[in-house]
Amino acid sequence: MATKSLSLTSLLAKKQNGEKITCLTAYDASFSHVLDEAGIDVILVGDSLGMVIQGQESTLPVTIDEMVYHSRCVARGKQRTFLVADLPFMSYATPDQAAINAARLMQEGYAQMVKLEGGHKQIETVRHLVDLGIPVCGHLGLIPQSVNQLGGYRVQGRDGESAKRIIDEAKLLEEAGASLLVLECVPTALADEITAQLTIPVIGIGAGAGCDGQVLVLYDMLDISFGKRPKFSKNFMAETGDVKKAVEAYDIAVKGGSFPAKEHSFE
Repeated sequence: MATKSLSLTSLLAKKQNGEKITCLTAYDASFSHVLDEAGIDVILVGDSLGMVIQGQESTLPVTIDEMVYHSRCVARGKQRTFLVADLPFMSYATPDQAAINAARLMQEGYAQMVKLEGGHKQIETVRHLVDLGIPVCGHLGLIPQSVNQLGGYRVQGRDGESAKRIIDEAKLLEEAGASLLVLECVPTALADEITAQLTIPVIGIGAGAGCDGQVLVLYDMLDISFGKRPKFSKNFMAETGDVKKAVEAYDIAVKGGSFPAKEHSFE
């Protein structure tokens, strides 16, 4: 396998060529190496580590120091895969604060891109980061850092008004300079429309098969996270019984179009 690292140009070319992008979370060097060897395109060092690593009830307690540490660990385990790291809760309340913490994720954590949640309120921040040379991935739909405001982990964009808002926010994020977008827990038809309207790659999680790529929490798809597994996930360990083979099966399923199936999506 070639060891040249994927870039934003590589990911954009995949969208333009109709090739699916695969993404999984990772939080340490060993799993990062497995994902890299299996051909996964993007590793997300997600603030989901608060739940699957730390045992927290949400992502909210995760700190920037913890994100930097885990991103640095992941960076040491990979060669080819593109590395994205989450800005955790309240680490980007202002554009200047976002710049300081994003710089830490890139300088100390070796991330190639940072991800932040939200739409209209984050446009100025996205513009500021991009102006400073920091690549940004947006995140719309179900945004876990706002779970208390949303009233729980619920599908977003099912009514006309909220669907239009998500579409508008997706366009604004792209116009502000975001280079990727994650759509979480939105109806398939809405995700399809957004994917078609944006020129940047759209990565879905619980957003149907029409997105340019898919992301799952690694521990969910390996069936080693505790608690109820989300509807949009799938236990790939059940089919393989081996970690690397499970990751390879996920990569093949996404790129071949068999995952996500209808049962992993929302109407």
